[in-house]
Amino acid sequence: MAGPRNSKLDTLQDSAPLSLTVIILTRDEAIHLPRVLASVANIAERVIIVDSGSTDETINIALQSGASVFERPWLNYADQFQWALGHCGIDTEWVMRLDADEWIGPDLVRNLRATLPALAAETTGISLDRQHHFLGRWIKHGGRYPLSLLRIWRPAAGRIEQRWMDEHIILTHGDILHVRGKFVDDNQRGLGFFTTKHNVYASREAADILIAKYQLDGEQDRSEIASTGQAKRKRSAKLSFYNRLPLGVGPAMYFLFRYIFQRGFLDGRAGLIYHLLQGFWYRFLVDAKRYELERAMVSCKDAEERLDALEAVTGLGVRKFLDRSKGSRDDG
Repeated sequence: MAGPRNSKLDTLQDSAPLSLTVIILTRDEAIHLPRVLASVANIAERVIIVDSGSTDETINIALQSGASVFERPWLNYADQFQWALGHCGIDTEWVMRLDADEWIGPDLVRNLRATLPALAAETTGISLDRQHHFLGRWIKHGGRYPLSLLRIWRPAAGRIEQRWMDEHIILTHGDILHVRGKFVDDNQRGLGFFTTKHNVYASREAADILIAKYQLDGEQDRSEIASTGQAKRKRSAKLSFYNRLPLGVGPAMYFLFRYIFQRGFLDGRAGLIYHLLQGFWYRFLVDAKRYELERAMVSCKDAEERLDALEAVTGLGVRKFLDRSKGSRDDG
């Protein structure tokens, strides 16, 4: 017969942190940071903030919360995050990737508490279903939910893909367990920020496509893709079909598929704006920038000249990133 519950001990156990480090990359995220820090406060043994030049209260907010703060100039997300994995002294059993404009709910906290301590060594990754909120509305349709993402893993088993865009966590070994619970992406900065951000994203994605097409990365292994089945299918569809379509055809087909066949119209006015911008405008912008970059490469004789053209048109530090990417692979 079980003995009486010790409510004080149970409360302490329920509030004790897990052996979990949360990594958040920041730049001027004072609007979002208190929310994400509060959401992981009761489960994270350590929070690492890697900041790239904030001029608002981001660093003060992080320090006041007890987070470990590192400052490093920005190149891109993959480079910054891999640096955090290798240089911030992570010694917990698990590490979690969160963006500053994301947060997790109490139900996911409870489920992680119940799950992580009991997992066998063979399980090295945890996937979560992310909700995307836009203009105050949860975008549930158009293929946007559930988005299954690998966001928690054992440090020795995972690294981040070295890409300019759409970088995922890759597991070197082990199994993935899916844990249910509320996990939300909800940026509060508005449409101006959204369109500016996606304009930059389009340049990065176009660069990724052409780096792979012309093998400008020194033929690094591009076969590894994100570890969740959903992410693998989406990446495979892009590489084998979507990226080979004529200019503009892919974005039109993708928007119609999302908005009509995946019922994006059920997301209301906010959904119309979101699916049109993210499902058509952004995809067309990537196509247009690919076209612009390939025109700049028409007279290029070799890989070095193509890299020159990429850097000149996009303003991205392509060579620097490729060198660092090769270094991170060699170190691994």
